Amino acid sequence: MDLRELRYFSAVFQERNLTAAAQRCFISQPSISAAIGNLEAELGTALFIRHKKGVAPTAAAEQFYPVARRIVDEADAARNLFRTTAVRPSLTLGLMRTLDMPRTVALLKPLTDANVALRLVGLAEDANARIIARSQIGADEQFVALWVDRYVAALPPSHPLTLKERLRTSDFAGVAMIDRCHCEQSEFFRQTSPPRQTVAIAESEDWAMALVAAGVGVAIVPEAVARAHPEVTVREIEVEVTREVGLAYRTSPPPSDVLQQFIASIRRQRAASRPVTRPTTTSAPGRRRSAS
Repeated sequence: MDLRELRYFSAVFQERNLTAAAQRCFISQPSISAAIGNLEAELGTALFIRHKKGVAPTAAAEQFYPVARRIVDEADAARNLFRTTAVRPSLTLGLMRTLDMPRTVALLKPLTDANVALRLVGLAEDANARIIARSQIGADEQFVALWVDRYVAALPPSHPLTLKERLRTSDFAGVAMIDRCHCEQSEFFRQTSPPRQTVAIAESEDWAMALVAAGVGVAIVPEAVARAHPEVTVREIEVEVTREVGLAYRTSPPPSDVLQQFIASIRRQRAASRPVTRPTTTSAPGRRRSAS
């Protein structure tokens, strides 16, 4: 049983979507599908049922997931058992507050596995590189694309708007809304939507999702954030707004060896997966707005 297959299985189980899991693991979708197929053949049982919006874990997958996680975690612990901490390369990364957490964890995990002394700070602090939206790039920074986030509506399960499969901006008129104080798209949604009733301003994505689950209001968030919270209901919105997230870094002074290796690793992983295409504006009904 291959450890990589177990890691890919865990990603699919958590994401409930092959494309999202492949992006999270920085591999192609066919590669992750093949890994799941190999694992299913070895176990002699189906692990996922495919449907038009993704995949659903079978009862066998539900039973196997904690076992797979334990194997992966114990393998990582064994690898770290005799690792020396005498000389560790260091890397400081600035993170924006609204990052997709599972993807960010998958991005940073190889650094800690490689015994890098990783330090995470806010965007305003000194850092070797920053993980940000393309719209936040500084004039002296290079940008390596990581993933594209799409914004959706997260609703309390009993909210009347859950009866609609797709929401229009006019549907938010008079609706209690939870704004996110660090959202790059807040101004756009204020301009394109009718007057809204802001009932709370959340400091973090998790706090926003907790308020939605409690029935306080509706939040507009990156899709991966909403999908990671099964206690809320997700609906697409007619104005498709996206943001491209990537690694921004300065070339002067030259990046450190560990940062250069990190950048090279990202580029290799991106080359192995589907390339990121810059979103463009199209005419209604599939209007699209890019955060970049």
